[in-house]
Amino acid sequence: MSQRLNSTFLIDRFFSATQEESLKSTCQRRKCGAVLVREGEIIGRGFNSPPRNLESQRRCHLDKDSLDSKVTDKTCCIHAEQRAISDAKNRHETIEGAVMYFTSVDNAGNRLASGKPYCTSCSKMALDEGVKIWILEHEIGIFAYSAEEYNNISFGYRP
Repeated sequence: MSQRLNSTFLIDRFFSATQEESLKSTCQRRKCGAVLVREGEIIGRGFNSPPRNLESQRRCHLDKDSLDSKVTDKTCCIHAEQRAISDAKNRHETIEGAVMYFTSVDNAGNRLASGKPYCTSCSKMALDEGVKIWILEHEIGIFAYSAEEYNNISFGYRP
C-alpha cells in the first residue's frame, strides 16, 4: 500500500531534477520529467518528446479520440519514465531496486501535482526492469508506491 513520505533534502533534490528534465520536453500536450535513483544517486534521466525528437513523428496535434481503437498508447511521445530507464541502461547501470521519481510542469515551468498512477506502458516496463518504488507528488503530499502496486493501480485507472 502506498506510503506518504515527508519532504527531505534528497526527495526535494530528486523532484528538482525531474522538474529540470520536464523543461526539456517538446511535447505539446504535457511536459513530463523523470529520474531513476539507486543508492541515493541519479542513474537515469528522461523527458517526454517524440521518438529521437523527430518532428516527423510528432502527433501532439491529433485528437486522441480520432485514433484507431487498436492504438494502445495514444501519445506520440516516448515517455519520460521510459527515457530514464533507457538512459540508465545505456550507461550500463543496474536498475534493480531503483526508485522512479516523476513530475510534470505547466507552461511556466512550475511543478504540477501528479494524479493517480495510470500509464500501463511505463508501469509494466519499470516493473519488468526491476524498478522497486515510484515516488509521486500529489496535492496532499509525496507518496511512495511499490512497483507492483503502481502497476495494479495503473491497470485499474478509469478517467
